[in-house]
Amino acid sequence: MNYFPNIEDIKNAAQTISAVADVTPLLESIRYSKLFNTNILLKREDLHRVRSYKIRGAFNKISSLSNKERQKGVVCASAGNHAQGVAFACNHLGIKGTIYMPSVTPKQKVEQTEMFGGDWVTIVLEGDTFDDSSKAALQFCEEHQKVFVHPFNDPKTIEGQATVGLEAIHQSKKPIDYIFVAIGGGGLAAGLCGVFKALSPTTKIIGVEPAGAPSMKTSIKNGVNTELKDIDKFVDGAAVQRVGDLTFNICKQYLDDVITVPEGKVCQTILDLYNRDAIVVEPAGALTIAALDQYAKQIEGKNVVCVVSGSNNDITRTAEIKERALLFANLKHYFIVRFPQRPGALKEFVAEILGPTDDITHFEYSKKSSKENAPAVVGIELKKPEDLKPLIARMKENNFFGDYLNNKPDLFQYLV
Repeated sequence: MNYFPNIEDIKNAAQTISAVADVTPLLESIRYSKLFNTNILLKREDLHRVRSYKIRGAFNKISSLSNKERQKGVVCASAGNHAQGVAFACNHLGIKGTIYMPSVTPKQKVEQTEMFGGDWVTIVLEGDTFDDSSKAALQFCEEHQKVFVHPFNDPKTIEGQATVGLEAIHQSKKPIDYIFVAIGGGGLAAGLCGVFKALSPTTKIIGVEPAGAPSMKTSIKNGVNTELKDIDKFVDGAAVQRVGDLTFNICKQYLDDVITVPEGKVCQTILDLYNRDAIVVEPAGALTIAALDQYAKQIEGKNVVCVVSGSNNDITRTAEIKERALLFANLKHYFIVRFPQRPGALKEFVAEILGPTDDITHFEYSKKSSKENAPAVVGIELKKPEDLKPLIARMKENNFFGDYLNNKPDLFQYLV
């Protein structure tokens, strides 16, 4: 299907969703504007009542259904935000919905979906990834002849998401030079291509993916829509193994660039936004801001929009977010430390091996034998990355060093 979003259809979508989706603000970020010597505007899609832009596409798609289709009910698959949009739309329009979500979806997103859907939706937790849930949902949909509400690979969904760009153009006091957009399945990015190519063709559209799930970047590089075998699911709102066929065909032609951001950098951005700006975002919501330093030279003195896509973050993930941020900054390190089996060995390690600002944050030890040395798994947080080499040197000089675990993924996965 040779589809490209039409600007008139996007304007119609804006009229349709106005019943449930407020126009989100486009706000200047003073801190990031100073940091990059430019004008950084944040399109606050996290401020929707369902806390993400997904309400736009879901409501536009479901509103387009015939009475017969509405009576049969709808089905969707989602890692969380699309599910909430579909649940809200079903409740608002009085349509039965069955929502498939990966079993690893944060509890907060599942509970929010239940709240928005009320008695109109049934939630099914299935599979480890969005793609697993999607396959199960499609099978259920076919068996029961219901309408599938795709989170990104559907014209009506894409046109609904595209209204983000329509609003941004009207809100910005100056022409937009760059717009950064997170990519999961590509629905929002494809929609923005439709808007900006029609209304602001000089705007550079930069897609941003998590480094652990670069499905669009890989597909564009290969020239064909490519399914990734393994992905890092941490950025759950943007971690898909395969983007949509419709969105791929649009993005490969009209995106100006697709870049990736390490998950650890995303985590540090989440913490910075919370601590310095009082903005709560989910991992996918931080992607565009985390990518700015890769374009620091190009955006200097420009008018730049970052789409903050959502804020459905589970507070129970805070410890993992902080951990990943520290690892990315080279401030958190794990070792196997071989302690001599004699009194005072631990005291010696703390007093003479650790630096004055080093802190033990993880310690696992069990004396199981009478061997000369007994291993312990020790996590150490540093104040500065350059403190690592002297620490390792002291450990080796005093025969405490056993192994360094950060660069051993098979072992490291059990610690982080």
